Amino acid sequence: MKWSGNFTRWGFPDEDDRVGSVQDLSLHILDIVENSLAAGARRVEIRIDENLKEDRMTIEIVDDGCGMDEEMMQRVLDPFFTTKIVRRVGLGLPLLSESCRMSNGELGLQSSPGQGTKVRATFQHSHIDRKPLGNMGETLVTLIVGHPEVDLFYEHRKDGAFFSLDTPEIKAALGDIPLNEPRVISALRSHILEGLEELGS
Repeated sequence: MKWSGNFTRWGFPDEDDRVGSVQDLSLHILDIVENSLAAGARRVEIRIDENLKEDRMTIEIVDDGCGMDEEMMQRVLDPFFTTKIVRRVGLGLPLLSESCRMSNGELGLQSSPGQGTKVRATFQHSHIDRKPLGNMGETLVTLIVGHPEVDLFYEHRKDGAFFSLDTPEIKAALGDIPLNEPRVISALRSHILEGLEELGS
Protein backbone atom coordinates (compact mmCIF):
# COMPACT_ATOMS: atom_id res chain seq x y z
CA MET A 1 0.00 0.00 0.00
CA LYS A 2 1.52 3.33 -1.05
CA TRP A 3 0.64 6.60 0.58
CA SER A 4 2.28 9.88 1.40
CA GLY A 5 1.49 12.86 3.53
CA ASN A 6 2.35 14.88 6.59
CA PHE A 7 3.71 13.31 9.75
CA THR A 8 2.84 14.51 13.24
CA ARG A 9 4.07 13.25 16.61
CA TRP A 10 2.51 13.59 20.02
CA GLY A 11 3.99 12.74 23.39
CA PHE A 12 2.35 15.15 25.83
CA PRO A 13 5.19 14.92 28.41
CA ASP A 14 3.76 17.66 30.61
CA GLU A 15 0.17 16.53 30.89
CA ASP A 16 -1.29 14.88 33.97
CA ASP A 17 -1.37 11.09 34.06
CA ARG A 18 -4.90 10.36 32.98
CA VAL A 19 -5.55 6.78 31.92
CA GLY A 20 -8.55 6.03 29.73
CA SER A 21 -10.94 3.15 30.07
CA VAL A 22 -9.25 1.05 27.37
CA GLN A 23 -7.32 -1.53 29.36
CA ASP A 24 -5.25 -3.27 26.69
CA LEU A 25 -3.68 -2.42 23.36
CA SER A 26 -5.80 -4.83 21.31
CA LEU A 27 -8.84 -2.71 22.15
CA HIS A 28 -6.99 0.43 21.07
CA ILE A 29 -6.28 -1.34 17.77
CA LEU A 30 -9.92 -2.35 17.39
CA ASP A 31 -11.03 1.23 17.98
CA ILE A 32 -8.56 2.70 15.46
CA VAL A 33 -9.45 0.15 12.77
CA GLU A 34 -13.17 0.82 13.26
CA ASN A 35 -12.38 4.49 12.65
CA SER A 36 -10.51 3.55 9.47
CA LEU A 37 -13.55 1.69 8.22
CA ALA A 38 -15.80 4.63 9.10
CA ALA A 39 -13.47 6.74 6.95
CA GLY A 40 -14.13 4.51 3.94
CA ALA A 41 -11.15 2.17 4.11
CA ARG A 42 -11.38 -0.99 2.01
CA ARG A 43 -8.02 -2.37 3.12
CA VAL A 44 -6.39 -2.13 6.53
CA GLU A 45 -2.94 -3.38 7.48
CA ILE A 46 -1.98 -4.04 11.10
CA ARG A 47 1.64 -4.70 12.02
CA ILE A 48 2.99 -5.44 15.48
CA ASP A 49 6.70 -5.75 16.18
CA GLU A 50 7.93 -6.85 19.59
CA ASN A 51 11.68 -6.31 19.67
CA LEU A 52 12.78 -7.63 23.04
CA LYS A 53 16.46 -7.01 22.34
CA GLU A 54 15.82 -3.30 21.82
CA ASP A 55 13.07 -3.29 24.47
CA ARG A 56 10.59 -1.77 22.02
CA MET A 57 7.07 -2.56 20.85
CA THR A 58 5.73 -0.93 17.69
CA ILE A 59 2.16 -1.01 16.42
CA GLU A 60 1.31 0.29 12.94
CA ILE A 61 -2.13 0.60 11.39
CA VAL A 62 -2.31 1.67 7.75
CA ASP A 63 -5.52 2.20 5.78
CA ASP A 64 -6.60 3.36 2.34
CA GLY A 65 -9.44 5.54 3.62
CA CYS A 66 -10.21 9.16 2.83
CA GLY A 67 -7.23 10.55 4.74
CA MET A 68 -6.88 13.84 6.61
CA ASP A 69 -5.26 17.22 6.10
CA GLU A 70 -2.88 18.83 8.61
CA GLU A 71 -5.64 20.72 10.40
CA MET A 72 -7.74 17.59 10.82
CA MET A 73 -4.76 15.64 12.16
CA GLN A 74 -4.26 18.27 14.85
CA ARG A 75 -7.94 18.32 15.77
CA VAL A 76 -8.46 14.57 16.10
CA LEU A 77 -6.44 14.56 19.32
CA ASP A 78 -9.22 16.53 20.96
CA PRO A 79 -11.37 13.91 22.77
CA PHE A 80 -14.44 16.08 22.20
CA PHE A 81 -13.94 16.39 18.45
CA THR A 82 -16.25 14.23 16.31
CA THR A 83 -17.45 14.24 12.71
CA LYS A 84 -19.45 11.80 10.62
CA ILE A 85 -16.18 10.77 8.96
CA VAL A 86 -14.13 10.26 12.11
CA ARG A 87 -16.92 9.95 14.64
CA ARG A 88 -14.87 8.01 17.22
CA VAL A 89 -11.28 8.88 16.39
CA GLY A 90 -11.39 11.64 19.00
CA LEU A 91 -11.56 8.89 21.63
CA GLY A 92 -9.11 6.45 20.07
CA LEU A 93 -6.08 8.60 19.30
CA PRO A 94 -5.90 10.67 22.51
CA LEU A 95 -6.12 7.53 24.66
CA LEU A 96 -3.56 5.68 22.57
CA SER A 97 -1.23 8.68 22.70
CA GLU A 98 -1.53 8.72 26.48
CA SER A 99 -0.73 5.00 26.63
CA CYS A 100 2.39 5.60 24.54
CA ARG A 101 3.51 8.53 26.67
CA MET A 102 3.12 6.59 29.91
CA SER A 103 5.42 3.82 28.65
CA ASN A 104 8.23 5.98 27.24
CA GLY A 105 6.92 5.92 23.67
CA GLU A 106 5.13 8.17 21.22
CA LEU A 107 2.28 8.27 18.76
CA GLY A 108 2.79 9.26 15.13
CA LEU A 109 0.12 10.02 12.56
CA GLN A 110 0.74 10.39 8.83
CA SER A 111 -2.03 11.21 6.38
CA SER A 112 -3.17 13.38 3.51
CA PRO A 113 -6.54 13.72 1.75
CA GLY A 114 -7.24 10.82 -0.58
CA GLN A 115 -4.05 8.99 0.46
CA GLY A 116 -5.14 7.05 3.53
CA THR A 117 -3.76 7.21 7.06
CA LYS A 118 -0.96 5.58 9.02
CA VAL A 119 -0.94 5.40 12.81
CA ARG A 120 2.34 4.36 14.46
CA ALA A 121 2.55 3.78 18.21
CA THR A 122 5.74 2.90 20.06
CA PHE A 123 6.23 1.68 23.63
CA GLN A 124 9.09 0.60 25.87
CA HIS A 125 8.30 -3.11 25.95
CA SER A 126 9.39 -3.71 29.57
CA HIS A 127 7.91 -0.51 30.98
CA ILE A 128 5.80 -1.15 34.06
CA ASP A 129 3.07 1.14 32.73
CA ARG A 130 2.86 -0.40 29.25
CA LYS A 131 -0.60 -1.83 28.77
CA PRO A 132 -0.73 -5.54 27.88
CA LEU A 133 -1.35 -6.39 24.26
CA GLY A 134 -4.49 -8.26 25.19
CA ASN A 135 -6.44 -10.69 23.07
CA MET A 136 -5.42 -9.88 19.51
CA GLY A 137 -6.98 -13.13 18.34
CA GLU A 138 -10.48 -12.06 19.32
CA THR A 139 -9.85 -8.54 18.00
CA LEU A 140 -8.97 -9.96 14.58
CA VAL A 141 -11.95 -12.33 14.56
CA THR A 142 -14.25 -9.44 15.51
CA LEU A 143 -12.97 -7.33 12.62
CA ILE A 144 -13.09 -10.15 10.06
CA VAL A 145 -16.58 -11.31 11.02
CA GLY A 146 -17.98 -7.80 11.36
CA HIS A 147 -16.48 -6.52 8.09
CA PRO A 148 -16.00 -9.48 5.72
CA GLU A 149 -16.00 -7.16 2.71
CA VAL A 150 -12.83 -5.39 3.91
CA ASP A 151 -9.35 -6.71 3.10
CA LEU A 152 -7.43 -7.14 6.34
CA PHE A 153 -3.72 -7.87 6.59
CA TYR A 154 -2.12 -8.71 9.94
CA GLU A 155 1.54 -9.30 10.70
CA HIS A 156 3.01 -9.93 14.14
CA ARG A 157 6.76 -10.25 14.67
CA LYS A 158 8.50 -11.17 17.89
CA ASP A 159 12.30 -11.49 17.88
CA GLY A 160 12.56 -13.10 14.46
CA ALA A 161 9.43 -15.27 14.63
CA PHE A 162 6.28 -14.06 12.92
CA PHE A 163 2.63 -14.81 12.23
CA SER A 164 0.67 -13.25 9.37
CA LEU A 165 -2.84 -13.33 7.98
CA ASP A 166 -4.20 -11.88 4.73
CA THR A 167 -7.96 -12.15 4.21
CA PRO A 168 -7.83 -11.75 0.38
CA GLU A 169 -5.85 -15.00 0.26
CA ILE A 170 -8.41 -16.69 2.51
CA LYS A 171 -11.30 -15.38 0.40
CA ALA A 172 -9.67 -16.73 -2.75
CA ALA A 173 -9.30 -20.17 -1.16
CA LEU A 174 -12.90 -20.18 0.09
CA GLY A 175 -14.45 -19.22 -3.23
CA ASP A 176 -18.15 -18.52 -2.72
CA ILE A 177 -18.10 -19.36 0.99
CA PRO A 178 -18.31 -16.13 3.04
CA LEU A 179 -15.80 -15.30 5.77
CA ASN A 180 -18.59 -14.95 8.33
CA GLU A 181 -19.96 -18.45 7.76
CA PRO A 182 -19.96 -20.19 11.20
CA ARG A 183 -17.59 -23.01 10.20
CA VAL A 184 -15.17 -20.53 8.66
CA ILE A 185 -15.28 -18.36 11.78
CA SER A 186 -14.44 -21.36 13.95
CA ALA A 187 -11.54 -22.39 11.72
CA LEU A 188 -10.22 -18.82 11.52
CA ARG A 189 -10.36 -18.39 15.29
CA SER A 190 -8.42 -21.62 15.83
CA HIS A 191 -5.83 -20.70 13.18
CA ILE A 192 -5.28 -17.22 14.59
CA LEU A 193 -5.11 -18.29 18.23
CA GLU A 194 -2.73 -21.14 17.46
CA GLY A 195 -0.48 -18.86 15.42
CA LEU A 196 -0.30 -16.24 18.15
CA GLU A 197 0.23 -18.89 20.83
CA GLU A 198 3.19 -20.29 18.90
CA LEU A 199 4.53 -16.75 18.68
CA GLY A 200 4.24 -16.41 22.43
CA SER A 201 1.79 -13.52 22.35
